[in-house]
Amino acid sequence: MLSETLKEVVMAPHRFSLVRTEAEWLARLTPEQYTVMRRDGTEMPNSCALLHEMRAGTFACAGCDQPLFESKLKFESGTGWPSFTVPVQGSVEEEVDHSHGMVRTEVHCATCGSHLGHVFPDGPPPTGLRYCINGVALNFTPA
Repeated sequence: MLSETLKEVVMAPHRFSLVRTEAEWLARLTPEQYTVMRRDGTEMPNSCALLHEMRAGTFACAGCDQPLFESKLKFESGTGWPSFTVPVQGSVEEEVDHSHGMVRTEVHCATCGSHLGHVFPDGPPPTGLRYCINGVALNFTPA
């Protein structure tokens, strides 16, 4: 697991085009969003209304409103978290995550650096990827 100091270096604010102070993040996000998005937490499975959102539209970062996923690429994975096959081009960044005694690929917003979830190689065709995203990290805008 990355130490908090190392994580702060890896997630250095200058790396992202949108930078907020901790006070600004705390004012913008709910406590659950802050835990997930700024402290790499995970929401409880099946706890977010966006899990069942299937209308046409766009899912954006709750931290900065960057469009992240189109609803046409959302699918029911049975995992309890919103799942997508591919993000909007250039909207997310990925890095290796060694937390919880396993190796996973973390997904975060390319604009503000907020933790979104993880990507796994067990999704449907054509990509074979499953972007497993915390619903509280998303805002939905219908088409």
